[in-house]
Amino acid sequence: MKLGRLNHIGVATPSIADSIAHYRETMGATDIVAAFGLPEQGVKVCFVNTPTPTGMDGTQIELIEPYDESSPINGFLAKNPLGGQHHVCFEVEDIAAAREWFEGQGKRILGPTRIGAHGTPIFFLHPKDMQGILTEIMETPKGEGH
Repeated sequence: MKLGRLNHIGVATPSIADSIAHYRETMGATDIVAAFGLPEQGVKVCFVNTPTPTGMDGTQIELIEPYDESSPINGFLAKNPLGGQHHVCFEVEDIAAAREWFEGQGKRILGPTRIGAHGTPIFFLHPKDMQGILTEIMETPKGEGH
């Protein structure tokens, strides 16, 4: 397994709209993808694209807001009412090989591999096995814009 680039940092928020305003007004963000729902994962998502000097894809900030009362991030927001860093996401070329690699090391994978917000397969690793950081592993997106 070969670790790829840092794709995004997930930031839980009680309000995507308020967070977008913050990134625009405070951080000067100009490239923000419209929010969309992922009801099967219990979240609404929006990506803030960060620029790079080379024009390559930069790391994104993934804003995640609860979709409804059953959202898995409601517990996080109950402990962190203002929101905050929720997870980091790294790309891999082969999601099945990466899953096998982590399982072989005895790392706990949270749930099945599923399709994430980028339309590619993902899974999460338990923070207690990843130095306290909830870690998302995603297959590198293919095609236009990637």
